[in-house]
Amino acid sequence: MATSTSTFSHEIDGLLIELSASLERPQRAAFEVAARAALAAIPECQLGPGAAFRALRDLQKLFFDAPPDDMRREGARHHRSSKLIDAPALGEDGPRVGELHRRQFGAG
Repeated sequence: MATSTSTFSHEIDGLLIELSASLERPQRAAFEVAARAALAAIPECQLGPGAAFRALRDLQKLFFDAPPDDMRREGARHHRSSKLIDAPALGEDGPRVGELHRRQFGAG
């Protein structure tokens, strides 16, 4: 016995909303029609949140168009030069640097 589209539980309606949230408006409407048809084909005794998710996850992927990957065009941001990398180190670099602080805290 198939379930009518108006008698889905709140859990399944929430799942349908979550899966359609990432879709564009025209795709969302088409997905909801297809999803309700797919859910109506599941017998009522087997229809639960898990079965609904398994039926709808692949269907949602058919309607989803991934946004373009702009990072590939610009390149990685962490390879840019910066003042901290390019400038020389501040202060002295010798064996006695930090000696006062090491003595104060009892290290070394």
